[in-house]
Formats: sequence, C-alpha cells, structure tokens
Amino acid sequence: MSAPAVQLISIDDIVAAERAIAGRVLRTPTVQSPALSALLGAETHLKLELLQKTGCFKPRGITNRLLALSEAEKQRGLITVSGGNHGIAIARIGKEMGIAVTVVMPEKAPERSKARIRADGATLLLTQDAGGAFELAEREREAKGMTYIHSYDDPLIIAGHGTVGRELIADAPDLTDVLMSVGGGGFISGCAVALKAANPKLRIWGVETEGGDCMSQALKAGKPVRIAVTTIATTLGAPSVTERSLAHVQALVDEVMVVSDAEAVGGVIALAEEAKLWAEPAAGCLIPAARRVVERAGPGARLGLVICGGNVAFADVEGWVQRFGIKL
Repeated sequence: MSAPAVQLISIDDIVAAERAIAGRVLRTPTVQSPALSALLGAETHLKLELLQKTGCFKPRGITNRLLALSEAEKQRGLITVSGGNHGIAIARIGKEMGIAVTVVMPEKAPERSKARIRADGATLLLTQDAGGAFELAEREREAKGMTYIHSYDDPLIIAGHGTVGRELIADAPDLTDVLMSVGGGGFISGCAVALKAANPKLRIWGVETEGGDCMSQALKAGKPVRIAVTTIATTLGAPSVTERSLAHVQALVDEVMVVSDAEAVGGVIALAEEAKLWAEPAAGCLIPAARRVVERAGPGARLGLVICGGNVAFADVEGWVQRFGIKL
C-alpha cells in the first residue's frame, strides 16, 4: 500500500461525527448469522445497515454534512448526484431540516428510488448516464448558486459513514476480516479509518461489481480513472473515484475484489434465504467475495459483512434472476 496523496480523515473526525449525529440516525445492530457461517465455512457477523433510516448507511454522512451548513448555504438549496441511496437519504433529511434539494440521477436508476426522492419533495433531474449526471449538477450549481454536496468526496460525509465501522468493531471486536462494497469509495474510506484505529491487524476487503469497478481501475493506474458504468448495482455505479477516496483505500484497505453482476444477484438470494435479509446487489456482492476470503484466510477467519442497504424492488430481483438464469 502506497503513501496517501491527500490527508486522510482521523478517528477523531469520526468520533466527532458520532456525537453530532447521535439521536438523528439509528445505531444499527450487528448479529452473528449461523446460517451464513455454515454456508461460508467461517464465523460470520452482519452489520445490518439496511435497517438504517431510508434503508442504507447514507443518512450518517449526509446528516453530519448538513448539520455543518451555514444558513446561507441552506438558503441557496442543495444539489447532488446519486445512483439511488444517496438521493433517497438527502431528499428525506433535507425535508426534515427544511432545505430544498435537487438530485441528479442517471435514467437507469431504480424507479423505486426516483419515486421516493420525488415523494420527499426533492427536485429530480435525469441524465443518460452517471458521468452526465455530474456534468449537469455542476451546470445547475453554477447557474442557480446552489450548494453542491458530493456523495463520497467530502470529509464530513466520509467521517459520518465511518461511524458504521466504529459500531461494528465495538460489537464484534474479534473480527479478523471485514468486507464492504465500494461505489465511489467514501463509505469504505470512513469505515476503514475506524476499523484500523481499533485493530491495525484487521484485514479490510473492498468489493465491486464488473462495470462498476472504478476503484480497482484506479488502484491499477495509481490515479482516478473514469469508467463507463454498466453494472446493475446502480448504487455502486460511480464513474470514478476521487484522489481522497483512492488515498484512503491505498493506505488502509488490503484488497479490492471484483465480482460479476450474476454473482452479486446470487448473493442477494443467499442473504434472503439464509440470513432472512432483503438486500440489494451492493450488499449481495459481499457473499461471493466472502467465499474468496475464506479460501485464502482459512476457516479460522471471523468475518464481518456490512450489509449496506436494502433499497431494491422485488420486480428488479425477479428480473435479474431470470436474466442470469439463477436457479432458486
């Protein structure tokens, strides 16, 4: 792992975020899963962040960021880019705090996500792809003077997300390996800081899906690389990481794995059948990756899987099962 090019957030930043958002977000449970432990061949603990407000971890970082806004920034309204979960969360929290929100999303984002964003009163703008969403958001920000909130390249958002890792290691201090999915890299960046601060020997594994592997591409190139997003896991569909998120992963994450969309959907089914959890492909991708970790670390591994979100419709899962020919 090479030296970071930018300053990393600290555990003090995460502790400060934890204090700031206390009472505004849920402290989600961590549970051991006997069924998944048997399936994977190693003791497996699940951090159930899909039970968080709005169905994913996003309210943590967003709440921390919005609490730090000035009155002038609030009055100008907020604009952001999202593949789904970030938009859902910022629309809800903006509504709770009385702040106008505009969300820019690619057209292929889940219809359920679009509906929830509109239901909370946010303005929703759609573009052809994720790259175009960032470009449109910048044009809108310049034209209307709105306050831009980056979903994963913001120290306050990263610190807020890091509270997930802090809670996980407090609840399951004997873990040897923790797996988290990677979109733009803000979530794993914050969690990695918290986890390594508690146990420097802990192994941290990032997981991406093919067609959403911007972090893997950046690690190979040694710098952020723009990709064409094709994965069905739209909540992982960032067109590129940033220097900040790349630096955190370079410094703190042992490896980033890439699995296929079909494997991620298989993981969704495994989580439903074995762990009784309704999760999205961004969480399902952890199951095939966990099998690889156990193969390398051995049955003595004690796994922690962060089940990051559950915002997926039944019709979506049904369609993916048919598309990939997954046997139930």
